Amino acid sequence: MLELKSFEFCDEAVLQKEWEFIRDLPADENGFTNVAHGIGWADFCEKYIPRRIQFLTGEGLEAGLVKQADYFLWSDGEIAGLFRIRAELNDFLRNVDGGHIGYAVKREFRGRGFATHGLRLALGILREKTTDREAILFCRKNNPASLRVMQKNGAHIVRETPENFVLQIPLF
Repeated sequence: MLELKSFEFCDEAVLQKEWEFIRDLPADENGFTNVAHGIGWADFCEKYIPRRIQFLTGEGLEAGLVKQADYFLWSDGEIAGLFRIRAELNDFLRNVDGGHIGYAVKREFRGRGFATHGLRLALGILREKTTDREAILFCRKNNPASLRVMQKNGAHIVRETPENFVLQIPLF
């Protein structure tokens, strides 16, 4: 069974798996940015987690940044992916790059429906948190697999940037 669970900050066994996923996720995974690629355990606990809590609460964020929540996609006790959800967007995230949901799925879980199912779950969470009528997503033009995932979840291309397709998914 696939489950989308919010970032666990307290359970050390779960936190260890989250750290391993974050540490091993490339710095740029098809447009999903991971500033913590290669991070050590101490820095993960002392720097990364407090920063993720800032993004979750919105407190102390620099100008231009918005609240966002991380959710891990779990399959039979393993983390298969990470979904980042933003209920509110600024102009950059709405028009240039970012959108409401970004995600990355481990290579060994790709091509098996994990991203499609995870995005469906993430859209359900977004529906509960946003007042926007549609979800905006960005997809690198050189990533046809992600484009198919989004389209399977009801997305349609509304415009393009030099690097991305910009897609919308009706929420209500």
